[in-house]
Amino acid sequence: MTIVGYIKESFVELKNNVTWPTWAEGQKLMVVVAVFSILFSLAVWGIDVAFGELISLYYSKLS
Repeated sequence: MTIVGYIKESFVELKNNVTWPTWAEGQKLMVVVAVFSILFSLAVWGIDVAFGELISLYYSKLS
């Protein structure tokens, strides 16, 4: 199979066999993804800050 044939079959698959969400459903899902992305990044930032403080405390006790 050539690359061109693969791309053509991919487009046919996307056109005929994929169920696409409505515009409103897509917007709702985008908001959900954005909210969870922000929450997850805040959680990772909080853990990073906490570990940074722990490491600083550890090294300050050593010297």
